[in-house]
Amino acid sequence: MIPRYTPPDFAELWSDRTRYRTWLKVELAACEAMERAGLVPKGTAASIRALGLDPEPAAIEEIEARTKHDVIAFLTHVEQVAGEPARWLHRGMTSNDVLDSSFSLLLATAGDRLLTRSDALINALARRAEENIHTVMIGRSHGIHAEPTTFGIVLAGHLAEVKRARARLAAAKQEVACGKIAGAVGTYAHLSPEIELDALTQLGLVPETVPTQVVARDRHAAFFSALALMAAAIERLSTNVRHWQRTEVGEAEERFSKGQKGSSAMPHKRNPILSENLCGLARIVRAAVTPAFENISLWHERDISHSSVERMLAPDATSTLAFMLDRAAGLVEGLVVYADRMRQNLERSGGLYFSEAIMLELVGKGLARQKAYEMVQRNAMQAFAGEGAFEGLLLADAEIGQYLSESEIKLCFDLKHALRYAEVIVRRAIDT
Repeated sequence: MIPRYTPPDFAELWSDRTRYRTWLKVELAACEAMERAGLVPKGTAASIRALGLDPEPAAIEEIEARTKHDVIAFLTHVEQVAGEPARWLHRGMTSNDVLDSSFSLLLATAGDRLLTRSDALINALARRAEENIHTVMIGRSHGIHAEPTTFGIVLAGHLAEVKRARARLAAAKQEVACGKIAGAVGTYAHLSPEIELDALTQLGLVPETVPTQVVARDRHAAFFSALALMAAAIERLSTNVRHWQRTEVGEAEERFSKGQKGSSAMPHKRNPILSENLCGLARIVRAAVTPAFENISLWHERDISHSSVERMLAPDATSTLAFMLDRAAGLVEGLVVYADRMRQNLERSGGLYFSEAIMLELVGKGLARQKAYEMVQRNAMQAFAGEGAFEGLLLADAEIGQYLSESEIKLCFDLKHALRYAEVIVRRAIDT
């Protein structure tokens, strides 16, 4: 986490103070569950809450410097502040009952905040897709002119992808909202499944199906994979923006605000810095996947090889994606669309994008597909070589004239017909 790419709410979420507050929340929920089960004197948790205890990170870290154990340091600090009632905290529990349950709470909170930000990006894409349903542009495959499409359809594709990424994130957030209050190796030797369920229900978590000393890390791997897929969706959008903004293309560009500078050397520059930045940050989020998967394989009931990884991984990946979602929503909202340039680029290939329509018309007249392909291709290659306009070459081709009349050829060059389902496609992305 560096301040440049960390939204304030995520800086607060992953702060030491929030972590210790969450640990205390888990301890008190477990204590209350044990009170109801008759293992702890009634009113213990309430008496600690009444003190208004707010764990002090500096004090805990001072104790940890001696104990070399963060949870023991935390519990020692709580005992120092809360006094006698605190001796009942952590009864029958192990460190990871606190660590994993609190980690799940923090990840679930991060997930909720990311889902809210995802909604902002979805809404921005939906608005821009709808307003550009009929903004005609050339579709490209391999970077080469293919067939016509509309800018609305293109944005709708990104919208649908982000919606899928959001659905995965929602499912992963639900899966990772899982804790354990099951003791040293998950056997409830000094607790019970009922106490665990009671405590975790208070916290909004579900119990791990078969706990060991930790919550199974495949849950976390799924969560970080969902983050990576959302980052990848943003990266694909950003990559397209970078292409559209190229001088030779010029179909759309990032909003260039008053007073903004593009280059320290060249005053004329207007660079796609937002989308380039997003492509770079996607690499950081995507990089979380491999260590998250490597964390799954722990020795027996537990080891701590995953712990150091997660201390870095969770704040970095979630904060970076939050920043990306904020930036991507702003990018889409401010995207400047040059419809005239899109039309100009469409016409650069002189109607070659209707080659399939001509070929299919010939097939409909009884020709073998490959024969029809060859007849259309030879005219297309002549047009590429600058030997005439594609439509004119087709009209002058005697062999094609044996099968298609002039009016039938001209009907194939109907842009409205080619894009007649644009609204259906865009509405499908917006409404589902």
